[in-house]
Amino acid sequence: MMSREKWRTAQQLHTPPDIVDHGAMKKLSSMFSTLQEKLHRTKRSASDPGPLHTPAPGPPPARDRSHMGQLFFEYLLVVSLRKRRSEEGYEPHITYQFPKREVMGRLQREEEEKCMKAAHLFCFPEGINWAPLTEYSSETFSFVLTEVDGSRRNGYCRRLLPGGSGARVPEAYCIISSVACFGLFSKIFDEVEKRRQISKAMIYPFMQSLRESPLPAPGNTVRISSFIPEVGTEIISLTRPADSWLEHVDFGSLFRFLTDEELLLVFSATVMERRIIFISEELSTLSQVLHAVAALLYPFVWQHTFISIVPTVLIDVCAAPTPFLLGVQRNMLELLTDHSDLMIVDLSAGAETRFITRIGDEESLLPAKLRAGLLTSLSARTRDASTDELNRLVSEAFLSVFIKSVGHFSQHFKHRQFQKKSFLRAVEHKSHLSFVKLFIQTQMFDLFIQEEEMMPNPNGFFHRKVAEYQERKRKERMKAGWVRGVVV
Repeated sequence: MMSREKWRTAQQLHTPPDIVDHGAMKKLSSMFSTLQEKLHRTKRSASDPGPLHTPAPGPPPARDRSHMGQLFFEYLLVVSLRKRRSEEGYEPHITYQFPKREVMGRLQREEEEKCMKAAHLFCFPEGINWAPLTEYSSETFSFVLTEVDGSRRNGYCRRLLPGGSGARVPEAYCIISSVACFGLFSKIFDEVEKRRQISKAMIYPFMQSLRESPLPAPGNTVRISSFIPEVGTEIISLTRPADSWLEHVDFGSLFRFLTDEELLLVFSATVMERRIIFISEELSTLSQVLHAVAALLYPFVWQHTFISIVPTVLIDVCAAPTPFLLGVQRNMLELLTDHSDLMIVDLSAGAETRFITRIGDEESLLPAKLRAGLLTSLSARTRDASTDELNRLVSEAFLSVFIKSVGHFSQHFKHRQFQKKSFLRAVEHKSHLSFVKLFIQTQMFDLFIQEEEMMPNPNGFFHRKVAEYQERKRKERMKAGWVRGVVV
């Protein structure tokens, strides 16, 4: 495992660790510092966020966001494609920004301009290869922009075909927000698209009302008043899920493309912090699947490069020698020339094989008992289960892997220092030991323990689940002992 000093240096340079001096990453840093995405560890608050600590935004930077945590969004961008002047193809550019840049200070404008450059590339990651279309199904996807200070903003994008007749190129509506809640912004885009069909002018009063409304607490609803010609004033209700830790995740996306056994292979590779690339034609598929896979790791957080949709200009990141989770559109598959030490998962409909390449030991990484327990838990889901029900079932199933294998970690701190040797000796099932020895070498486990050393959280969700499991096992042992006593 790399030194903590080297890891911090890599974070400061905004590049993946171990490749600070490599040419591919120099190219990324020099082009757009905000394009290199990493899931930095997020400090747990006293009111622990719950069982799915997914890639959530970090604390807002000091520059001018003192209230951004309470707002729905920071910017609405309209990104269009225009013909390149000297070459063939199209390039994305921002045709509208709300609120307008004129109301910002000079320094804020300069910093936000970097963000906008990154955002419009993620709205059209395919690059220049576009042709006018007469039909195009709108799609919604998301991405993450990481700031130099480690804070993150979420980009939500809906691409659609603008009104008119004849062949035309799509345009994208992009919302930049510190809030991680895909379902909520998907509903907001439904309202945006409905107004877009009438007139662009109808969009901005709605977004102004939204921006002036406070973000509701989990489980609460905010009502937005919006006027539409020939319809009148509408009241739009926007509700945040009660389980805030699940509001950016749709585990159903995993089962639409992967069997249970295939999902366990992906999970095993992810837990061991390997290099994993997902392939699909659909941007929405890539963003949903990558966020869902990262969420399976709770209470641990993916610490390495995470780009749910890799723009063409960043395809070199696929050659990085360090761990990553990447989403790549299928038309760029031929650009992936080096398949060594990679897991490439093809999510395309009708794919001949789900795994284009993998190392081959993924079946043996999880202990047999944990693997069997996972498959049993996942088989209990029903086809008519709601998103919330499915999310709960899946999160608890994968959480049990960490409860049973490393859940005893809190009993092995001495003077706020983690005691690795006593921790390993106390592994409950010796069949888990080889897995645990590998897992504790990962960056996600190391930083989890560092956080526990600095700020233990005995009332956190994971700690409570571990305590429940240990109490249940204690009662089972007592009952077994009582039965043996009666038999004797």
